[in-house]
Amino acid sequence: MTKKRIAVIFGGCSPEYGVSLKSSYSVITHINQDIYDLIMVGITREGEWFHFTGSPEEILADTWYTGEDITPALLSPSRGVKGLLVMGENNHYSIVELDAVMPVLHGRFGEDGTIQGVIEMAGLPIVGCDTAASALCMDKDKSHKLVHAAGIRAPQSITIRNLKKLPLVFGFVKAIGFPLYVKPVKAGSSFGISKVYNEEELEGAVIHAFTIDDEVIVEENIEGFEIGCAIIGSEELIIGEVDEIELSDGFFDFTEKYTLETSAIHCPARITTEQSSEAKKIAQRIYRVLGCRGLARVDMFLTPSGDIIFNEVNTIPGFTPHSRFPKMLQAAGMSFAEVVNTAIRLVVGE
Repeated sequence: MTKKRIAVIFGGCSPEYGVSLKSSYSVITHINQDIYDLIMVGITREGEWFHFTGSPEEILADTWYTGEDITPALLSPSRGVKGLLVMGENNHYSIVELDAVMPVLHGRFGEDGTIQGVIEMAGLPIVGCDTAASALCMDKDKSHKLVHAAGIRAPQSITIRNLKKLPLVFGFVKAIGFPLYVKPVKAGSSFGISKVYNEEELEGAVIHAFTIDDEVIVEENIEGFEIGCAIIGSEELIIGEVDEIELSDGFFDFTEKYTLETSAIHCPARITTEQSSEAKKIAQRIYRVLGCRGLARVDMFLTPSGDIIFNEVNTIPGFTPHSRFPKMLQAAGMSFAEVVNTAIRLVVGE
């Protein structure tokens, strides 16, 4: 039987390039190559696309683009091709036909619907969320409003598009008080996020967030702690165990997410069975409301009074063996390889 050809896209020109390399390495080394024919496509920090035929260890070491195992390539926008155009000498190219594409790109241009739009234009199935859901989940302002309209509580917030609107932020702050969070509307891995404790810190935090995105959201602080729920599926959903982030101080910033120097992840979360069940139900509702398909991690807050409040959805969550998404599904009985191959199988079938 002919193997299905799956392209895994890694790297990307975003601040989360390095995170993508680690996630992609784990995905690539756990794809069942008895069933799937793996095609590796790397995007450099500068945005150049290459068909990579070397060792996955070169991806992990970030040396993949330095050797002779790369050839310029791009996804064909023509639905009549449905594959990768690999460039040769004298402007000749060959076509590598594909059955599906799995983008393992975090942050801007990878998780915000950009690459998903390219894949959909090419007429290829996506392992993961489509263009619309990816763009919506990346937008903290719009996703919060839609989830709130569906009857699920989200943090109070205000969004501005330039510094001229800063007086509106100060007015909002007077109503909700400190501490609060200042965030780029569209960014991942906590880039550009500040926890602000007084008015003197506020303007600088907003300016910092504007270096990451052209929209900034200011949110109320939610007392309690963060919980998450991993979901795989489209019609029928596979739900992971709920996990919990334990912080010693501050918030779960980039350093803590990838080093856990002063924080810890508990999976299953140290909450009651009833709270866990409710969190899973709310996570599924959020997943549906935002149009997610394939896979996503839904992040929420659990308050001291037991309320569950929406935080955000990661449509391409971390995919290393130590990442939260696979850990939650492993706690529900799936191995890392099963997580990866189940996500692919949902798109291309048996």
